Amino acid sequence: MTSDREPHRLPLLTYVLAAGVFLMGTTEFIVAGILPEIAADLGISVANAGLTITVFAIGMIVGTPTMAILTLKLPKRVTLSLALFVFSLGHIVVALSGDLPTILIMRFLTALATGAFWAVAAVVAAKAAGPRLASKALGIVLGGGMLANVVGVPLGSFAGQSVGWRGPFWALAVIALVAMVVVFRQVPAEDDSGPVPSVRAEIASLKDGRVWLVFAGAAIVCGSSLAVYSFIAPLLTENSGLDASAVPLVLVAYGVGAFIGSNLGGGLGAKRPYTVLWTAAAATFLVLAALFAFSRSAAVTIVLVGLLGLFGMSTNPILIGMAVRFADRAPTLASALTTAAFNFGTAIGSWIAGIALESALGASGPVLVGGIIAALYFLPLAVLTLREKPGSQGAAGPGREVVPV
Repeated sequence: MTSDREPHRLPLLTYVLAAGVFLMGTTEFIVAGILPEIAADLGISVANAGLTITVFAIGMIVGTPTMAILTLKLPKRVTLSLALFVFSLGHIVVALSGDLPTILIMRFLTALATGAFWAVAAVVAAKAAGPRLASKALGIVLGGGMLANVVGVPLGSFAGQSVGWRGPFWALAVIALVAMVVVFRQVPAEDDSGPVPSVRAEIASLKDGRVWLVFAGAAIVCGSSLAVYSFIAPLLTENSGLDASAVPLVLVAYGVGAFIGSNLGGGLGAKRPYTVLWTAAAATFLVLAALFAFSRSAAVTIVLVGLLGLFGMSTNPILIGMAVRFADRAPTLASALTTAAFNFGTAIGSWIAGIALESALGASGPVLVGGIIAALYFLPLAVLTLREKPGSQGAAGPGREVVPV
């Protein structure tokens, strides 16, 4: 490597990829704030409308690791551009459709495209930035997903209530087409001077049992928090008595909490990951217990929703970093599977939460489901803590920098 050829500042491509991740993060949960509007327009229950979140998560479970393997030898700019095209096409069909099965199929297809984009975006960003700036570039790219919770989802929810739920889907479709052109122009053509990607090496990297404990933890983390977040609209309107127009503002509180939590968790977790993991796990459980008990108070609920984003999302960068470290020399698949695990938890959590919503518990049902799932987090966390060797506290290992390759 020639350090004199490394960039001294992050290339524009870093921010272009972050914008793409922002789009992907927005579309995954944009329906959380407009579920009642979707249900009313399609003539279905809110729980059935919630399947649009569940099926997207399932698509991400399948799509992220699958696309990581299938696109391993495909030119990266082709993969990213095609993913954005399919993403746009799926949103156009959803915006035109009045049929729930069609919408679910398109949400699944869109999730596959999202998985393809996520599978390679971090790799491209790290390579473009160079080893010295790779971590900073990855933080910005992955931060696009967190920023979606702060800006994209609340803004889309507000727009959906103002102009109809189909409006945000049209907007995302158009922006994705523009992003497709920009990405294709910004991502450089690849040469053949680098190492040949190996599927066998990627699969072999999963032999460490700690990787699977991380996957379990990732699934539980998202399953607990997003079981509640997926059905936040009925919780706020039915239990807390807030007007539907206030839902986007509460989503901002969650998004700000998630954005802060992700950044703090990543920073603090670099030195003491297990301290952060245990603290966040306990805090998330306590927040969900309090939310179940006090959701009739609007003021308390708003504060607790913000805290849920803060603690519930603070462990994500730590878990991804651990998966990459444990996978050692071929971390692409491990990173992709961690993302898949997050979405597996989302799919299961939102599915069970939807059933609970239809029970006698009503809008409190998803909160109870989230609390029960959160309690399960202590099991893989305890085993992982015991399996780690003394002195290996750093999420990236002493003196090592995690760079997906």
